[in-house]
Amino acid sequence: MFLRDKMNILVTGANGQLGNEMRIVSKNSSDRYIFTDVEELDITSYNTVNKCVKDNDINVVVNCAAYTNVDKAEDDETTAELLNAQAVEYLAKACKDNDATLIHISTDYVFGGNEGNTPRTEDEPVNPTGAYGRTKLHGEEAIQRIGCKHIIIRTAWLYSEFGNNFVKTMRKLTAERDSLKVVFDQVGTPTYALDLAKVIEVFIEELKTPHSTLLTSNCVYHFSNEGVISWYDFAKEICELSGNVCNIQPCHSDEFPSKVKRPSYSVLDKTKIKNKLNITIPHWKESLKNCIKNL
Repeated sequence: MFLRDKMNILVTGANGQLGNEMRIVSKNSSDRYIFTDVEELDITSYNTVNKCVKDNDINVVVNCAAYTNVDKAEDDETTAELLNAQAVEYLAKACKDNDATLIHISTDYVFGGNEGNTPRTEDEPVNPTGAYGRTKLHGEEAIQRIGCKHIIIRTAWLYSEFGNNFVKTMRKLTAERDSLKVVFDQVGTPTYALDLAKVIEVFIEELKTPHSTLLTSNCVYHFSNEGVISWYDFAKEICELSGNVCNIQPCHSDEFPSKVKRPSYSVLDKTKIKNKLNITIPHWKESLKNCIKNL
């Protein structure tokens, strides 16, 4: 727990969707941020990670790095495990050895095989169905096993102005095609990466307070935007807000065969994070409008 106004913060995976949004929100911060990606910091080497944390007197590590290609992970689980679990263990160990706090981003895919349509709470039993979900769960378990000060944030359906994501893909496809099929039997809530970055900033500020209770109990939290939709509904809204004209039709998931079973219901219960941080979370439609405006 910190009793200081200014902290040194290391961000890994800084060239990804969330990492780039962290760059944006940090511009108004009094904290010292160090942004790294694979070129600047090899998180698969404990010695390299530990040296970086120690030499820069890091107080908080925000781990935005991950192997996120769900389909490719089925063919290359070794690499997914290296980035999603082994590297996370090294980050956790470096944080413990240097008395830093790790803020780690995880995923709804840890619940991939769960049935039912009740929003997933933090203490619901996990049940990943594919390599991506398994390796991300192994990362969570590594953090808890190492026992460093930590905050784990599970999120879902992440998109932004940066990198490759569903919003940018749908904008492109609905501009190019007359018709398109999108699955309607997978339901969840999108997450604008900028909103997640802002919440991470709130966590960091809360860590500075003398009597913060963030690290004294179960430190797993869920975050996405508010609301519940299918990928089909999401695609329809993206198309409309982008000013495109495309006949989007709903279809079943089995029309797009995949090596991995994707979660059919990925709505995360956000009661805990809202109460803990006293925040209001934007509705997905409001955040989507903001993202498309920024694009």
